[in-house]
Amino acid sequence: MTAERVNPPELSPPTGFSHAVVATGSRLVFLAGQTALDTDGKITGDTLPAQFERALTNLLTALRTAGGTPAALTRVTVYATNIADYRDHAPELGRIWRDLAGRDYPAMAVVQVTRLWDETALLELDGFAVLP
Repeated sequence: MTAERVNPPELSPPTGFSHAVVATGSRLVFLAGQTALDTDGKITGDTLPAQFERALTNLLTALRTAGGTPAALTRVTVYATNIADYRDHAPELGRIWRDLAGRDYPAMAVVQVTRLWDETALLELDGFAVLP
């Protein structure tokens, strides 16, 4: 799989995302929404950063099990129950992303939602990847 990150100079410089990703490969992996669920099906972490780390770990575990790496991620959507809290923690969330997934950022969006399936979940991540 090849992934070309496209960040036109006419657009605002991206921070923690790419404006577009052109992916060439033969397999698409659609990743279901992941929250901070542990193996017992319980939400872990009381803070947004703690839940983000677990949700991203879960997303990357699904991706790796499907045969991909973080660099294969082409699109991720973050559904947050509190955008202001997400913005306040953005630097820490960026560090967590870089520690777990590296610096090959997918195209991303962050959307505020009223609530998630698990009432104590503060966010959910889903996405897709292109594999060779």
